[in-house]
Amino acid sequence: MECCHNPACSIEIPEGARKIVLAGNPNVGKSVFFNAFTGMYVDVSNFPGTTVDISIGKYQNDVVMDTPGVYGVSSFNDEERVARDVILFADVILNVVDAVHLERDLFLTQQIIDMGIPMVVALNMMDEVKRNGLKIDVDKLSKELGVEVIPTTAIKKEGIEEIKAALQRARVGNPIPEVKALMDTVIDKVDTASEALLVVEEDENVLERHGLENVYGKREEIYKLRRNRIDQIISAVVSETNRGASFKTKLGRWMLKPLTGIPILFVALYLTYQAIGVFVAQTVVGVTEEIIMGQYYYDFIMGIMTKLVEETSFIGQLLIGEFGVLTMAPIYLLGLLLPLVVGFYFILSIMEDSGYLPRIAALVDRLLTGLGLNGRAIIPMILGFGCVTMATITTRLLGSKRERFIATMLLGLAIPCSAQLGVIVGLIAPLGGKMVLLYCLTIFTVFVVTGTVLNKIMPGESTDLLIDLPPLRVPVPSNVFRKTYIKSKMFIAEAGPLFVLGAVVVTVLQYTGALEVIMNAFSPITEGFLKLPKETTQTFIMGIIRRDFGAAGLNDLVSQGMLNALQTVIALVVITLFVPCIAAIMVIFKERSWQESALIWIGSFIISFVTGGILAQIIL
Repeated sequence: MECCHNPACSIEIPEGARKIVLAGNPNVGKSVFFNAFTGMYVDVSNFPGTTVDISIGKYQNDVVMDTPGVYGVSSFNDEERVARDVILFADVILNVVDAVHLERDLFLTQQIIDMGIPMVVALNMMDEVKRNGLKIDVDKLSKELGVEVIPTTAIKKEGIEEIKAALQRARVGNPIPEVKALMDTVIDKVDTASEALLVVEEDENVLERHGLENVYGKREEIYKLRRNRIDQIISAVVSETNRGASFKTKLGRWMLKPLTGIPILFVALYLTYQAIGVFVAQTVVGVTEEIIMGQYYYDFIMGIMTKLVEETSFIGQLLIGEFGVLTMAPIYLLGLLLPLVVGFYFILSIMEDSGYLPRIAALVDRLLTGLGLNGRAIIPMILGFGCVTMATITTRLLGSKRERFIATMLLGLAIPCSAQLGVIVGLIAPLGGKMVLLYCLTIFTVFVVTGTVLNKIMPGESTDLLIDLPPLRVPVPSNVFRKTYIKSKMFIAEAGPLFVLGAVVVTVLQYTGALEVIMNAFSPITEGFLKLPKETTQTFIMGIIRRDFGAAGLNDLVSQGMLNALQTVIALVVITLFVPCIAAIMVIFKERSWQESALIWIGSFIISFVTGGILAQIIL
């Protein structure tokens, strides 16, 4: 077998010795097997061209080589490149897998099988299988993979001798036929069948080594075929049982089943709302925004700046006016947003570290598929109830440009932030259950219809939900605090300049009289189509500056008796669906292209007024 293109060929191997390579995901126990094979006779050296060390030892007349833990054979970083090259160099692979997480680990297993390298699978951590309420048909798994599968618990030395004996019987497994057919189209252009697989999987390093262009790429197609194959195997060989399962295991399963998972989710969301929407948004923000920033900071900065600039001048308005760079921007950013951001990232970090967040994504995946999203989209949706600006940034975690656009549109359109939601609840709750139901039903209908329409008309397909479900555990406080600090710091760094820019824009509009012109231009729509008083126009304009400003303006109109119950519901629907606040708008323009951002902005205008108008024509 030629291997002149592989850096691993520079490793000296005794003549006649087989190269036994250990491969597996991170933290599956490979090092225990390596030590069991090699004892103390180990050489640790730097892999050519990288900063990664590899361990090489002797077992009988053969050479055993360890590889970095990876989730797939690829070249995304140094560890994966080293693992790839050593695996390509192997005569026999000992693939160590975590028996509890076969749906994750067998992806690498099947990839190596597709490469055509003889293999034995060590089904490790079998002692954890029972505690996790699982039952694995080992014989059937071996038959499905086409290679010998040995149950082991390496730390207890169970199955080690069976593995050593099985290595003499290592054989090539059952490749995926469609993947084999793709490999056959390029087999004559590379040294080995293993490299043929990496060529069609678009491995840039392997393509470069052979002077090939990336015209054979079928990575996404192959990944889907492999994922589907692993899912079929898992469904055939793994079953769940409550016998011996721990409470954490049972709870994790309840979280995934709609009958029990949805009530658990509602409880979690209710607790989240009480923590963020009530405690942080009202109590904490009441101190940070109104007292610390609104009084102490405001009095301090005004005391300094009024001695330097005339408050009524343009510069004065720009710096310390109603929407000033030194007044509104820091007060809203640090007094209002920062506590909400810290609170939400704290709750999110707890959900993430406990293992609950991926279970929420898996639970709602089927519901969100009809909207062109997968279960991951629930994360920005939940965050949106805290701050749409922050939630828009987290749409980065979605797998495609199409999904990010749909999620951003739905966030800006139908998710009220906690500051706005608090005012809305205060306004609508006294109106009775029918009015609350009318409001909620209208917003929910717009959310579903908009997502469904976008899913139908937008080109392309959304990505599947590929997510690892870690075991449930008690969150580690240091992890939670570290994640909260890092994410909050990043958010403030990104949102700060946008708030300053927003303050400048609004000040210019106000100082030049353009704000008044805009309000007068919208009055005919407000009075004629929405059947609301002319004064409501100002609340809509203020809603662009800050969402709860608009809702608070409606509160003033209601207290003055200018809006009846039905008009209040219409106004609240419009101001909820109306374009998000200026900070969120700026982030949307930063995260999406200007064409997409303009479409989201204009679309929100149209949908909000059309929905409010239709509702007005029906109920008034």
